[in-house]
Formats: sequence, C-alpha cells, structure tokens
Amino acid sequence: MKEKIRDTATKLFLERGFKSITMDDIANEIGISKKTIYSEYSNKTELVEDCVMHKYCDMSEGIDLIIGMDENPIQELYEIKKYVLSHLNDEKTSPQFQLMKYYPKIHKNINSMHYNKMHKCVLSNIERGVQQEIYRDNLDSEFIARIYYSGLNSIKDQNIFQQNRFPVSKLMDSFLEYHLRGIVSPKGKKILNIIINSNQE
Repeated sequence: MKEKIRDTATKLFLERGFKSITMDDIANEIGISKKTIYSEYSNKTELVEDCVMHKYCDMSEGIDLIIGMDENPIQELYEIKKYVLSHLNDEKTSPQFQLMKYYPKIHKNINSMHYNKMHKCVLSNIERGVQQEIYRDNLDSEFIARIYYSGLNSIKDQNIFQQNRFPVSKLMDSFLEYHLRGIVSPKGKKILNIIINSNQE
C-alpha cells in the first residue's frame, strides 16, 4: 500500500504541485481513507520527501542506463533530455520551485544530490567528447559543467521563461542546442546538425 500511495502522490505532485495537493486528494485518487495514508506516513512532509527521493533515485538509475549504452556524447545528452522530460510530465506546475518554497530542507538536500550527479555526468560527457574529437579540445570542463547546471535550473524559472511562450520540451531542446553549439568541434557540429534535423522530421 505504501508504494501505491507514494506512486499516486508523486503523479499528483508533478501534475498539480506540492502545495495544492492534499492528503485528501491522494486518498480520494486511490480510493482509500486518509487514515490509511497516515498509517504509512506521519505527515505530508514525510510523504513529499519519500516521493522526491524515490523519483530522484529512479531517474538517476535511468540516466545511468543511458550512459551505459555508450552512445556518442552528443546523442547521449539528447537521450537523457528525452528520458527526463518523459518522467517529469513536462513539469506543468514547476514542482522544483514549489519544493524550494514550501519544503526548503527537502529541496536543499535533493538539490545537492542533483548537482553532484549532474556535475559528474557532464564532466564524463565532456571528457569522452574531447577524446572522440566531437568537442573542442580547449574546453574548461569544470566551467562547462557548472554553467550547464546553472542554465538548466534557470530555464525552469517561469518568471523568466513563461510556459505559454516557452513550452518545456521546446525550451529544453533550445537550451541543449545552445549548450552543444558552444562546445562542439567541426566534426561534432555535423553530428549535432544530423540529430537536430532528424528530431524535426
């Protein structure tokens, strides 16, 4: 039952936000009493933390599987982007910012884990791209890893990138192309153009 509660709550939180979804909403969605939820979770904060941590671990494992496929580094980033979008329901209510506002301790913890994971993945991606000569050989990989993380978080700010003007999927595509065009070699540029053209068909 705990797994069903967590999965249902996660779905609702991502669709409608951490603030607006109540324990009653979750109970009604499953068709159980609120008391049943409280037998598994002492309060909503505990449930939110379990949902967030489980989602992070699930997505982290999925990203590791994509990296393990040993695609070229440019294709790898597009596969990761596609995977993340499919698991976050396009972040319709910007859950990251709701988490930061209403559950700051959980946000701080998950943000630290997310940064460490992404930093490691981007550094590895850059290293392999340079080795394969599809990224420029004079890159400052530490700068690139940090600016990539910073940019990815910034485009989620709906005060800057309003969703009605910048749909999440298109925004992610634009950001990824922006990132890659700054680091690819002439050889990598050809690969990038092929991927972009194939995605537009």
